Amino acid sequence: MSAAIATPEGQAARVWKRFRRHRLALAGALVVALLLASALFAPLLAPQDPTLLDTALRFRAPFTDWRFPLGTDELGRDTLSRLLHGGRVSLTVGLVAMVTTVMTGALIGIAAGYLGGIADTLLMRFVDTMLCFPQVFLLLVVAAFVPPTLLSISLVIGLTSWMEVSRIVRAEILHLKEQDFVAAARALGASRSRIMLRELLPNAAAPILVAATLKVASAVLMESYISYLGYGVQPPLASWGNMLTNAQGYFDTVPWLAILPGAAITLTVMGFNFLGDGLRDALDPRLRMDP
Repeated sequence: MSAAIATPEGQAARVWKRFRRHRLALAGALVVALLLASALFAPLLAPQDPTLLDTALRFRAPFTDWRFPLGTDELGRDTLSRLLHGGRVSLTVGLVAMVTTVMTGALIGIAAGYLGGIADTLLMRFVDTMLCFPQVFLLLVVAAFVPPTLLSISLVIGLTSWMEVSRIVRAEILHLKEQDFVAAARALGASRSRIMLRELLPNAAAPILVAATLKVASAVLMESYISYLGYGVQPPLASWGNMLTNAQGYFDTVPWLAILPGAAITLTVMGFNFLGDGLRDALDPRLRMDP
């Protein structure tokens, strides 16, 4: 009797089969794809210049003027254009922060899990110390001393949210380093760095991918939060967070100025969270025997 040999193509097909059963994950993937496309092509899709002011056009209601499909804000700027360009900024911050988070957390988690001993103890105590401080507190403290640019905000968010990733990766490495392929690499004389980066890291890709997806949503939310408090992206550059900040004084009279960026943030967070949940279920090793 011949045994079936698992191939990368067959594994990918099974992962896709399980993923497409998760309808919320498919909806999340569609939302994420649309958001990324709208951010990428924002200059082409925006009907107006998002920084163009015309106080004679202040507070136009949505769907009352074809030039401004979603109305105008307190300075006469086109709301739809600012939403599109603000999404570009917010998603850029989310993606850069996610890369920073995953790289930092993965490297620390791999080092702690593989090296063990005193290195593991010291690194994990450092992680525990960082977790003692609320992320929002760390963000506000660092943001108060760092000039608020797009890159600095992304790095600040990323460098204050890697701790959970390091724990996830460490747990995976503790399991993987006992496998035969690691023993074979040691027997062939592979260095520690090669084993960690060339052998262990690719095999820990599944939980890292799931964590990365969820961290984008978290980073977008954090950017919106600190922008709302005035420490994030500064005008005239639009982000969903500072659009909320500008709209808070007019909520009683023109609520759509707050509802629209709030809905965009909510949709983005839900889309990435649903996508992450679907990836977690599809990549779960316990489900690999599914037909």
